[in-house]
Amino acid sequence: MGNARTIAFWLVLFLLVVALFNLFSGTGSTLQSKPLAYSEFVSAVNEGTVSEVTLDGETVRFQDNAGVNYMTIKPEDAEVTKLLIEKGIPVQAESQEQSGFQAFLLTLAPFLLLIAVWVYFMNRMQGGGKGGAMGFGKSKAKMLTEKHGRVTFDDVAGIDEAKEELEEIVEFLRNPQKFSRLGGQIPKGALLVGPPGTGKTLLARAIAGEAGVPFFTISGSDFVEMFVGVGASRVRDMFEQAKKNAPCIVFIDEIDAVGRHRGAGYGGGNDEREQTLNQLLVEMDGFEANEGVIIIAATNRKDVLDPALLRPGRFDRQVTVPNPDIKGREKILGVHARKTPLGPDVDLRIIARGTPGFSGADLANLVNEAALMAARIGRRFVTMDDFEMAKDKVMMGAERRSMVLTQDQKEKTAYHEAGHAIVGLKLPKCDPVYKATIIPRGGALGMVMSLPEIDKLQMFKDELHQRIAMTMAGKAAEIFKYGADSVSSGPVGDIQQASQLARAMVLRYGMSDKVGNVDYAEAHEGYSGNTAGLSVSAHTKELIEQEVKKFIDDGYDIAFKIISENEEEFERLAQGLLEYETLTGEEIKRVMRGEPPHLSDDEDDGSDEGNAPSVTAIPKTKPKTPRGGDGGLEPEPSA
Repeated sequence: MGNARTIAFWLVLFLLVVALFNLFSGTGSTLQSKPLAYSEFVSAVNEGTVSEVTLDGETVRFQDNAGVNYMTIKPEDAEVTKLLIEKGIPVQAESQEQSGFQAFLLTLAPFLLLIAVWVYFMNRMQGGGKGGAMGFGKSKAKMLTEKHGRVTFDDVAGIDEAKEELEEIVEFLRNPQKFSRLGGQIPKGALLVGPPGTGKTLLARAIAGEAGVPFFTISGSDFVEMFVGVGASRVRDMFEQAKKNAPCIVFIDEIDAVGRHRGAGYGGGNDEREQTLNQLLVEMDGFEANEGVIIIAATNRKDVLDPALLRPGRFDRQVTVPNPDIKGREKILGVHARKTPLGPDVDLRIIARGTPGFSGADLANLVNEAALMAARIGRRFVTMDDFEMAKDKVMMGAERRSMVLTQDQKEKTAYHEAGHAIVGLKLPKCDPVYKATIIPRGGALGMVMSLPEIDKLQMFKDELHQRIAMTMAGKAAEIFKYGADSVSSGPVGDIQQASQLARAMVLRYGMSDKVGNVDYAEAHEGYSGNTAGLSVSAHTKELIEQEVKKFIDDGYDIAFKIISENEEEFERLAQGLLEYETLTGEEIKRVMRGEPPHLSDDEDDGSDEGNAPSVTAIPKTKPKTPRGGDGGLEPEPSA
């Protein structure tokens, strides 16, 4: 339908242009003719200098023997035709009806052209096709076809529980009698909830590939327009299409764009969005049943959805799609590495252990970066070294070897990173140090990465205190080496990260004895780690800031004490970083013992650095958001 309207528009526009061209080309000869008095025209006829004449109403156009065009207006009582025939001059006459029609078109054509242009631009503003100027209320849902790149449940890995929930829906669509004979009813909706990149949309595509039924896909933002009532009309139209193709599946991506809590925000909410949501609620579970239409929606903001949308009868199932564990990551890597030739040294399980907290999208990006690095070098297959370099690039950013640092800047960066590394190694509850580098990456001049040995689901008070100490160790190292007056702006990222962690401990986790077990983070909407908008007394605000400052100061004191007590090892590590620029965890330990960082060919200390899990960067500028619970900004409490 949309294509037909587009073709019709361009056809009408083409005809208008042709008509205008013909109109103006027809009058071109008139504009180019020289005006002449009627008496002179009669004299020219009598003298035999006129070669041909065209009569157009009162207008007489003629051409002389030299080929020059003239025009004159004849009087009403003049008998021009008789005179010309007597003289044997060729005469042509033009229809007056055609001339009148052309005059009409000349008057109307500009208005028609303006209307056509207005319709075209309104059509483009509304997205064209069904949502255009002539179809505001039409649904933008598209029928998903998998002629190329069909996705099935075999392409989805690492989220087995979520997949099992949705496999049952597919089985219901294939064989409804299997469930209905026991009184079971087909679910009306399934809500996929999880962090970004965990595979919610991929799961929906897998359902489309497995079910063998019509599959409509639409985004939540496609419902809402500037005109009130358009979204509700689109919801009605979408369900009408779905009923005609039942049994079928309708997938709404990012449903939080239209399903937000009604009445929230300033001014009582948004009329258009709320009308759209009301219509969606009625269509999903109203007076009229929608047999055979299953709604699958995806969001990573379940907390903002309206409660009426989440109740049974609308979204009967809420399927959590979390970040995968180590087994899931290994399976996901296997899926993404199918089309990538792997070298004999590649062990996907080791890579999976080295990437806790990675989502499916992160792992896909990791495999792609490793393949690009191998191709850049000219290898025929991807090796383990390519995966290690790709992991460093994904987590820390690309190396900036072109950045020129002075010797003084490199030295201060080396001592700063040595402080992070030595405190991380000396504190037992800190994640083991995986790598330290003074090569600029991303926006940082240097980094120390620590990693958990297993996937972390909980964080404890003593562990968080030690993590703050490791975070503040960079500044403690600079002050210990150069004095308080020579500290640089490098620790800005460390201070920000430590402040966010300390505020989370006080405001959310109840880890401050003075503040108590009160969730002050929920005292105002949109908590972002600060106390500016808290609805609490001035005394409580002051107490919260005192506790936050105390946690950070205690961490700094612990870091400074460890560095001062291990000054010799601290100095060795800093000099080692200056010499080698990048050191792994085992190399750091050897340098601190005064040994060369690299083993000779006939030596083997039994370590397996490839088994190191994921990393948490401590950059010198704004820190990266840690993945999962390994960075410690605000890990989710365990169930």
